[in-house]
Amino acid sequence: MLHGMNVWAILVSAVAIFMLGGLWYSPLLFAKRWVALMGKSEEELKKNAPGPMPFLLVFICAIVTSLAMAIILAHHSGPLDPAHAVCAAVVCWAGFAGATSFGTALFSGEKKALWLINTSYNLLSFIIAALILSSWR
Repeated sequence: MLHGMNVWAILVSAVAIFMLGGLWYSPLLFAKRWVALMGKSEEELKKNAPGPMPFLLVFICAIVTSLAMAIILAHHSGPLDPAHAVCAAVVCWAGFAGATSFGTALFSGEKKALWLINTSYNLLSFIIAALILSSWR
């Protein structure tokens, strides 16, 4: 399955996604708004933080996202330049992450602003992965 794919590009893409998450959900960007939309206080979230395990699991999720994007770009389309790879990333987001998470948000009562913060992170993650993977072959 990894034949013809750049494993280093996949790992770098995963690191970039992980770092984006750290920035996205930091006080520099959306932390305060995200916490408020979650209906919890920062203290409450910090108190219930179970240590490093969620960070490890989120990094594994970033690897899975990068690997899936690499497979889609390598095996389900011809050679892609970065612009076409970004289009593929947007289609993947719209068809998979965006649509399914929006449907879930509708029926779970999630606030649309919270969905928008979370899904925008996913969209940007897909785009970053596509750019790295298509540029570094």
